[in-house]
Amino acid sequence: MFIIVSPVFNDWTAAARLLAELDAALASEPDPWRVLLVNDGSSEPIPKGFPGREFHTLEAVDVLHLRRNVGHQRAIAIGLVHVHLNENCDAVVVMDADGEDRPSDVPKLMERFRQHGGKRIVFASRAKRLESWVFQCFYHTYRLVHRIFTGDPVRVGNFSVLPRAALSQLAVVPEIWNHYAASVIRWRLAWDSIPIARGPRYAGRSKMRPIGLLLHGLSAIFVYGEIVGARLFAAALSLIALAAAGLAAALILRFTTQLAWTAAVLLIVLLQAALISLVAVFTVIGSRVNVTFLPIRDCPYFVAGRESLFLRKS
Repeated sequence: MFIIVSPVFNDWTAAARLLAELDAALASEPDPWRVLLVNDGSSEPIPKGFPGREFHTLEAVDVLHLRRNVGHQRAIAIGLVHVHLNENCDAVVVMDADGEDRPSDVPKLMERFRQHGGKRIVFASRAKRLESWVFQCFYHTYRLVHRIFTGDPVRVGNFSVLPRAALSQLAVVPEIWNHYAASVIRWRLAWDSIPIARGPRYAGRSKMRPIGLLLHGLSAIFVYGEIVGARLFAAALSLIALAAAGLAAALILRFTTQLAWTAAVLLIVLLQAALISLVAVFTVIGSRVNVTFLPIRDCPYFVAGRESLFLRKS
């Protein structure tokens, strides 16, 4: 059995369309399929009679209600942990409900998944993006910053299929609370990717504001907290060495020229570099000694209940 986990915030019209398209797209799949919609604290109630139709391929559709809005990534984490604790499935597909992760591409993920014997996580890597050039400009800038701070390029998003063994591993990875895909890559779980174009949204624009997008990007970087801290420390040490060499040269010039201000500027740079290195050290230490969020233990606290919307009669 395979389960699809998809977070939803208010957009029940898109979710209904997602279910209909999944039912059609999975008709040729040999295994039974169920869908778990994670209601991320929606302010709009589920419409009466939702999803408004019978399904011929999907065996069941359930909604996992969260106590409050926690955000897209955390809703995914809660959904994955819930499946790990309560379902006996072979694998889980993670996808958005807005249409950008196309139901027609799920069989492509499954084909690559089976090629690996069901042992690897398979992500959709975005072969083509449909956003505006402004968004893509900021996105490529973010990718560069991410690569500099973490050492890993941004290659994949949430759209993926993962085996039960990986689900068990992720249930004890604290970082999935911040970013699912980055956690998989950061902790070296076995994974692969397949180029898949992003589809158009079913309707409207993303509800995520620029600040939300910024936080989403930073969340992926924060998964690499220790590495970021270590890189900042190394950069600060290099800056200290350069500033010290410059300060020595400035002191020599001080007694041979009138460039007294040069020594003052380099001293300021030296102090700032020392401060950066101190912050970096505490970042690394803090990530190692602080009590962390444990998904398998803490995610269930956010679940208000589970509701069955559809169960196909055998």
